[in-house]
Amino acid sequence: MRYSREDVQAFVQEEDVRFIHLSFCDVFGRQKNLAILPTELPRAFSGGIAIDASAIRGFGGEVHSDLFLHPIPDSLTLLPWRPEQGKLIELRCSVTYPDGRRFENDTRAILADAVERAKQAGLQFSFGAELEFYLFQLDDRGEPTRQPYDRASYMDAAPEDKGEGIRREICMLLQALNITPEGAHHEEGPGQNEIDFRYSDALTAADNAMTFRTVVKTVAARNGLFADFSPRPLDDAPGSGFHMNMSVKAASGADLLPHMIAGILEFVPDITVFLNPTEASYARLGRDKAPKYVSWSSENRSQLVRVPAAEGEFRRAELRSPDPGANPYLSFALLIHAAMDGMEAGLTLPPATDRNLYAAEASVLRQLKRLPQDHAEAAQLARDSAFVRRHLPQMLIDAYCAR
Repeated sequence: MRYSREDVQAFVQEEDVRFIHLSFCDVFGRQKNLAILPTELPRAFSGGIAIDASAIRGFGGEVHSDLFLHPIPDSLTLLPWRPEQGKLIELRCSVTYPDGRRFENDTRAILADAVERAKQAGLQFSFGAELEFYLFQLDDRGEPTRQPYDRASYMDAAPEDKGEGIRREICMLLQALNITPEGAHHEEGPGQNEIDFRYSDALTAADNAMTFRTVVKTVAARNGLFADFSPRPLDDAPGSGFHMNMSVKAASGADLLPHMIAGILEFVPDITVFLNPTEASYARLGRDKAPKYVSWSSENRSQLVRVPAAEGEFRRAELRSPDPGANPYLSFALLIHAAMDGMEAGLTLPPATDRNLYAAEASVLRQLKRLPQDHAEAAQLARDSAFVRRHLPQMLIDAYCAR
């Protein structure tokens, strides 16, 4: 449903809304919000609400510290966790400088630009997210431990799988937020879980991924647990991935999936620092079904890009390298640009690598381009990339590459 400013203000009055969360994220995808009272909503719509950006990573320093949040009416969401009286809503925000200029590190706006570029070319990209996370117990002081909530493994059932009730509660909250989970199950690691989403447009998919992390952390805390979205929280267990399923439809009806994959394969080394933004990210790659080489195949989970067995509207490509530390807005934007740049350059899909790369001979692996092996290498590739400089502001590149 599309909402106007007037619709939002009427909703606030009619539904007894007492608090409004103005939400946004930093450049690394960490959720932020500012709570305002309904009386401040007209001011927020007319001129924005000021924030101190110097305290937010990637948002600048003390010299030019003021930025403004501008609520996006279409993003109105009634949150299911309520204050004692009245209701609580969330409005996602765009971010500007005091003079009204768009803030260049507003990653949701960066994704909106990529979506608009695709629209102008007669293309529509869709995304489905698969996010893995661990559930850990808390100690006597309420601090997270590295003690998993259970010792179950892949798709085990209760009672070995203690996370079943937690996942059910998460899915029910997501449905209350009009987010449709497709499936939920225990993953391979002890205390590791996965919940997948139904396909949607890029902006909705990114919004949902942000909301998902908040819901998971909230439900875990309610149950006396800690939800960990780091890429490899346990040295002796599988890491967690943020598998990104992606498809493209053309107004012409042409099959562009092979060209989309070709573009992603071409530019993925350049954008790996954004898909895998921490040093710990690189302890995951190349192990436990996380890819190490730039390759693709059908149904093969040792590859960077997997084309699952599906037809029609479910035909898609799955990028398996990103981890949950990635900013979904930035990630989806870069993947759209990679696909489109590849299409415009006439890139064609190389032959499939129908091999188990975890057991392949060295002679086979030497023929493949590999992903960056650590954060420093990934950052250098991004700094040197004409593709990255073409699509991202230097301020954002510096934020990722200086870490």
